[in-house]
Amino acid sequence: MEIRVAATPDDLALARRVRQEVFVVEQSVPVELEYDELDATSLHLLATGPDGVPLGTARLISGEQALALTGVEGRVLLGRLAVVKAARGTGLGVALVGAIERAGQELGARECELHAQVQALGFYQRLGYTAEGPVYDDAGIPHRTMTKVL
Repeated sequence: MEIRVAATPDDLALARRVRQEVFVVEQSVPVELEYDELDATSLHLLATGPDGVPLGTARLISGEQALALTGVEGRVLLGRLAVVKAARGTGLGVALVGAIERAGQELGARECELHAQVQALGFYQRLGYTAEGPVYDDAGIPHRTMTKVL
């Protein structure tokens, strides 16, 4: 497995394909909610198998955009973490979170925030994230904000 920054149009298209499969098809997130204006300015990671097949993705929002969304100086926002069914349980999700955290640290971030689906709270807690605030609805799916000091 390889995790890299999705820097080319082809890589971005593969990352989008993973999100389409996981969020839009599997979880019935409306396509107009899945893709937003933040995609154009975020750092996207792409995980591929040895054959180049896309297996996972995540995005990192940083700088002024992260500050506007989180309200906390020095915090980045991890989002759109998706792993295709065939690659779940392989450690890929853990590797993607770690890669996003390292990218955030390289940008000078001291904290990372994410908006976890409630069914994934345990996954993120095992990685050191702490749930904050109430459960809320996002695209028809219960979520909770989580944070971690990097």
